[in-house]
Amino acid sequence: MNTEKMNNNGNWIMRLIVVAVCLQFSIFNFQSSTCSAQPKKSRVQQQQVQQQAQQKQQGNNSQGGMTQRMQLLYPTAVDMPEEVVWRRDIYRELDLNEEENAGLYDPVEPQGKRLNLFTYVFKLALNGYIPVYEYNLDGNEVLEASAKVDMKTILDNYHIFYEENDGKVKVDNSDIPSAEVKMYYLKECAYFDQANSSFHIKPIAFCPVMLREDDFGGEAAKYPLFWVKYSEVEPFLSRQTVKTSDYNDAAQMTMDDYFTRNKYKGKIYKTANRLGKTLAQIAGNDSTKYSDEQKRIEAELEAFRKNIFGDKEKQDSIDSLVNLDPKQLKAAKKSSGRQPKAKTEKVKNRRPSSGGSSGGSGAARVSVRRERH
Repeated sequence: MNTEKMNNNGNWIMRLIVVAVCLQFSIFNFQSSTCSAQPKKSRVQQQQVQQQAQQKQQGNNSQGGMTQRMQLLYPTAVDMPEEVVWRRDIYRELDLNEEENAGLYDPVEPQGKRLNLFTYVFKLALNGYIPVYEYNLDGNEVLEASAKVDMKTILDNYHIFYEENDGKVKVDNSDIPSAEVKMYYLKECAYFDQANSSFHIKPIAFCPVMLREDDFGGEAAKYPLFWVKYSEVEPFLSRQTVKTSDYNDAAQMTMDDYFTRNKYKGKIYKTANRLGKTLAQIAGNDSTKYSDEQKRIEAELEAFRKNIFGDKEKQDSIDSLVNLDPKQLKAAKKSSGRQPKAKTEKVKNRRPSSGGSSGGSGAARVSVRRERH
């Protein structure tokens, strides 16, 4: 009996195993038939969704249009400390006709890998490597996501010819208005870093300005295009060079070094103030007052930079006293503390001689000799 029960149990187990295998095989065939029966259009849509998800993931892994690999190869400079004891925001106008700034204009059209600043930034923004920000009418920059502007909007607003294929915008080199961009607005920040007791001038953002003449040949009108945040374009500027001399073509430096070392030259047109006024608004129509305000601000910056550790002339005078010989130092202190005394004449009364007159009208002196008896 025990043997028969064991045989019956074994048969039931085998039957259950066979049923389970058949069931799994039928499910697999059903899934295979479902996949093979999926229309081609659905598969294409599914692939597109997967590609979009991958692109979105890559976008999350990047910052400001730069991949992590780009950030590792070209790390950005250390940002300005949030807590500083002194800082001042300055807005400058960089004229590319100035000798110090001419390297940003060269070459006007691309020559192989050599590009000028505007062409380089224009291509980076057009291909989505860096964002650009809207230029407000008041001239104040907003370097936040809410102020980002699409490059296609820039192209339409300033009538720059482009072609669009499959949602991708393309602009030929000859259509980039590089020759018309002859000026930049630059915002820089001068600050004192108390952590290492140093003075710095750091570029914050810049705006290319297009100069276009009207049909009547009048003065060229200024068209500020967009703001570029310097920290977002800085890794790319490390890969492009700028000429620094008209007499030596080998004298070059990277665009990043050019800005961080403050090799540019620009006149101040605005400073951060509580009233939010530009120098033109402060000076009115008085060009002399406008120039005086520019010189005053430049002098204030230079004076602060030189006198961070105190007045140098006073420090030199103290150092000269410290280096004196002890005897000389004692003599110097004695001479500085001594008060000059007024010279007084001493008049001595001389007694007149017994044999002469006193020089006056007095009676003659008579001497009497007494005799002894």
